Amino acid sequence: MKLLAQLVLGFSLLGISLFASGTDVAVLRNGFSIRHERREVVGSVTRLYLGADRDGYVDVPTPDIDRFEQELSAPAAERNSHPMNEVINAVSSRHHLDPDLINSMIRAESGFNPRAVSSKGAQGLMQLMPQTASRLGVLNSFDPGDNLEGGTRYLRELLERYHFDLIKALAAYNAGPQRVEQYQGVPPYYETRAYVARIIRDFNRRKVAERRTAALKRASDHKAPRRGAPAIKQAALPNTTQQISR
Repeated sequence: MKLLAQLVLGFSLLGISLFASGTDVAVLRNGFSIRHERREVVGSVTRLYLGADRDGYVDVPTPDIDRFEQELSAPAAERNSHPMNEVINAVSSRHHLDPDLINSMIRAESGFNPRAVSSKGAQGLMQLMPQTASRLGVLNSFDPGDNLEGGTRYLRELLERYHFDLIKALAAYNAGPQRVEQYQGVPPYYETRAYVARIIRDFNRRKVAERRTAALKRASDHKAPRRGAPAIKQAALPNTTQQISR
């Protein structure tokens, strides 16, 4: 995507020391943690690559990092994902949004940690600021159901505000609508641009996997011997790369 291309600002790797690979967790001094595939020191910052390629990364001042840990297992919320998925599906359906998009946002916002608190005070799965939560009628931001309801409703409001331009809506969710309007698009903040790119990449990955699963199922159904009533023909999946609402 054009946005992803803009994120790659161009950098020389000469003299830069690559010192880690594999999925690790950077534990920050403010209590946050960032999952990443690999990292490297670039001047006074540590660049955390969020995926297998170099398209998405976050630069963190090296002194702000407390330690690195190896990720041994998936977060508890993901290991027991069925109840969470049921809540996400219900809330997404209520606000006519794709549950895969909400899943991608939760992964980027809190890593599925319902007790997550940012250094700026954002809380819960979808990292609601207290004033935003209050406006949305969220009584307890640490309650997964309440937080998901408020965050999903807020995303829907932003999508409608920007005529379902997902890039602008995500940027506004991260940096605030006033910044999106000030810069007439994604603000020139590396945190916001990396945030948008990370969600878009994860959302697209989910849709590609969904289409592959559907294709395999169609192939399997086609090969299986027909018994009894003929099966209902399954409609072809649309191109959902840019799908937002249902």
